[in-house]
Amino acid sequence: MSLTLTVLGTASPHPAPGRPCSGHLLSAPGAEVWVDAGTGTFAELQRHTDPARLSAIWISHLHADHTADLLAAFYAFAYGGLTPPAPVPVYAPQGCAERLAGFLGRPDPGFLGGVLDFRPLSDGHTARHGDLLLTSRAVTHDVEAYGLRAESGGRVLAYSGDSGPCPALAELARGADLFLCEADIDAHREGEQVHLTPEDAGAAARAAGAGGLLVTHVGPTLTPESATARAAAAFGGPTRTAREGAVHRL
Repeated sequence: MSLTLTVLGTASPHPAPGRPCSGHLLSAPGAEVWVDAGTGTFAELQRHTDPARLSAIWISHLHADHTADLLAAFYAFAYGGLTPPAPVPVYAPQGCAERLAGFLGRPDPGFLGGVLDFRPLSDGHTARHGDLLLTSRAVTHDVEAYGLRAESGGRVLAYSGDSGPCPALAELARGADLFLCEADIDAHREGEQVHLTPEDAGAAARAAGAGGLLVTHVGPTLTPESATARAAAAFGGPTRTAREGAVHRL
């Protein structure tokens, strides 16, 4: 298969037993990319690949439930015997390196460069690794945030990251074979548009003409099963729940 998604974690906003926070492994000929590094996902990543073989790391936004395991990766690469042959590109919003360095008590992030090569994202940013093309789109959240469109061999995966309702979601997932989309909240609080309800996720998939919807990042006011059922009703197409360890071959 030309493009494979392995689910590493789906929880929001904190990990639960057997359920890490957001993280995924994208695989295509000549490429393995860790997409979001939520708490607990570095351990899960090691079930499926040697982290030293990663082509890149891609981070949607800087909230801890999507970035915290960058710290685990740094320790593994720098001190834990999983040293990659060259610094791993990390595509992330501006300030990611400084945040990681600050956690380690260092004012200058330059020391990270021996193992992690931070590269800032922007709307429309593209990167190619092997046969895998990554395109980032700015989405609506309460911090700088991006969704991802991944393409290989004519197959397309779209990923919402964390987003409120916005036109960029349908554009990101236009004609995608699979749309991996958050459905974090039961209902919007007045004036707040930083996450999606299941109905929002289904509506975005329908507007995009996506081939299928995979529901993830379900928050504590919902169950994954109820969120998936509600999203399916709004989408009207094939809808599944993202589960840790599941492998989806596009």
